[in-house]
Amino acid sequence: MPEVPETIATYLRLRGMEPSARGRRRRRTRAGEDDENQPFTAGRDPHGVSDVLADLTRQAGWDSELARADLVRQWGEVAGSETARHAAPVALGDGVLTVQCDSTAWAKNLHLMRGAIVTEIVRRFPDAGVQTVRFVGPDVPSWKWGPRAVPGRGPRDTYG
Repeated sequence: MPEVPETIATYLRLRGMEPSARGRRRRRTRAGEDDENQPFTAGRDPHGVSDVLADLTRQAGWDSELARADLVRQWGEVAGSETARHAAPVALGDGVLTVQCDSTAWAKNLHLMRGAIVTEIVRRFPDAGVQTVRFVGPDVPSWKWGPRAVPGRGPRDTYG
């Protein structure tokens, strides 16, 4: 067997991969010990920041809240840039995402595309918990509420 350079032999000895009988004996005795704090053992390599943050958010139970925030932030990518100019998410609760549109025409058009939008949301953000999407038109003042509300059709003849 060719001579192994000293640096490689040292590395193999420290990693516990030395092919000698002495190394096998040492590995057998080490297997019974707690290797968690021993250097050069498996699982001791440093973790990336993304892995550490993913573990933190999972343990803290923030996955669903972060997925919901990502959904709102990336709405333009999910629904498309043209749609995002005319519709924006305004509420998310009980598995229903409420999206407010510029006009009732946009609300009706997006209502017809609801299946594709929900599929895309579930594919990209499974932790958000979105089961359906509700599209509403623009906010307009209602004449049906208040202390002076009159039963019937309301003030239709006062506009022109």
